Amino acid sequence: MKSEKLRVAAIDLGTNSFHMIIVEESQGKGIVEIDRVKDMICIGRGSISTKMLDEDAMQSGIVALKNFLVLAAQHGVASENVLAFATSAIREAKNQGDFLRRVKDETGLKVKVISGKEEAEFIYYGVRSAVKIGNSSDLLFDIGGGSVEFVLVNHKGIQLLESRKIGVARMCERFVASEPIGNHDIKMLEQFFSAEMVSAVEKASELKVTRAIASSGTAQNIARMIFLMNGRESTLSLNNSSFTRKEFQDLYKAVLPLGAAERKKLTGLDEKRVDLIVPGLILIDMIFKLFNLKEIVISDSALREGMVLHYLKHRIAAGTRRGDEAELDIRRESVYELGCRCGWRRDHAEHVARISMQLFDKLALLHHLEEPCRELLEYAALLHNIGTFIAISSHHKHSQYMIQNGELRGFSPSEIEIIGHVARYHRKSPPSERHVAYSLLQQSSKRAVDVLSGILRLANGLERGHRQNIQNINVKIKGKTMTLYLKTRFEADLEIWAADLLKPWLETVLDKTIALEPL
Repeated sequence: MKSEKLRVAAIDLGTNSFHMIIVEESQGKGIVEIDRVKDMICIGRGSISTKMLDEDAMQSGIVALKNFLVLAAQHGVASENVLAFATSAIREAKNQGDFLRRVKDETGLKVKVISGKEEAEFIYYGVRSAVKIGNSSDLLFDIGGGSVEFVLVNHKGIQLLESRKIGVARMCERFVASEPIGNHDIKMLEQFFSAEMVSAVEKASELKVTRAIASSGTAQNIARMIFLMNGRESTLSLNNSSFTRKEFQDLYKAVLPLGAAERKKLTGLDEKRVDLIVPGLILIDMIFKLFNLKEIVISDSALREGMVLHYLKHRIAAGTRRGDEAELDIRRESVYELGCRCGWRRDHAEHVARISMQLFDKLALLHHLEEPCRELLEYAALLHNIGTFIAISSHHKHSQYMIQNGELRGFSPSEIEIIGHVARYHRKSPPSERHVAYSLLQQSSKRAVDVLSGILRLANGLERGHRQNIQNINVKIKGKTMTLYLKTRFEADLEIWAADLLKPWLETVLDKTIALEPL
């Protein structure tokens, strides 16, 4: 049966930038990004104080929207599936109606102006599709040009939704009067931010929030600059990466004393954020202080992704394809979506994962790895063979590349590195310092990769026939020998032969000789 596919485009008409994301939703593969585009229109230029959209900015915006719609059509998006929402600058403009009528007349696009609370709720939907919300309470914030949205969430759901008029373009226009910014301007900004965040800070204190998740270009740009300053890789997705208060302070102290000409020379700073980065840094500094945060995590999904998820949730009939959003396990769903996109053998992958989990649990007293490693092993096992989508030859290396570049959601960069390395070493040569990527891992990550890849290699051997023969494994350890007793459906000569070839690395890691015996 051919699966139904639906393509949707979501356009965000923000104060600084117009963005569009195009996604495809289909059974099994879930939501897959097709394309995205951004144009820094600065529709809010000068309108913060005048409440009037600039004529040139409006015309530039209409041109950008025309180009967006051509791109959406080329990607097969039906006009009724193009969503367009306008936020702070357009929301407050006195000539909002004039601009929206011109957009409708010249492009056919009907733009919906959303309230600050609606914007915050969409941002919540988007962020939680990219970053795993834990059992503890989290602060979500999105830094826009005109407003900043604050969302407080815990395992029970949303606890607070707020939109405050403290966006970086608004603050730059209102408070930044000197280059470099003077102490008086800094104090004014700090006081204004503090006053606007009182209710969110009080609620966060009540909920014992210690972590924040930040979305938006400003937050991502700051994160990228921090990583470059510390020599960390910044070319991969920033999603789920994080920075500490100390790391942020080092950047803050280095950038704030600089004038615009000096800031333009900074590595990693978007040239169109040369001015906006100043209030952005002061805002994040105050968020760290007032909320007493230990770290800030970056989400690369926000308003646009939330718009799409909300649209699909209400378009698709209840009970079909997607479950209750509150029950969504974004990490597992993301892994299954990647496997499906790569045409995996799901039955084989799931059986290798089951064997891997049994081995992890039965060998716990030997490997001493904690529960989070168990989850990473399961996902590596589920994805270990996806590289065959490219070629059978060297498919373990292809699997690693596809895992590390497959835009898995809900994982930190270090977790994705571990999953990719474990999958890479499920066959052929074991981990080695001669392999550059492995040699660059932190020592704790190397230990995890060593043990988990050893387990996965053995599990892969025990499913060599792709026939789900091994049903259960019991382990007996006596001195330097570890015997695995295998409960099987059929004769297990093939599986034992293959496992014997792949067991030496785990023997080395655990310092045990492994014997395999059918029950």
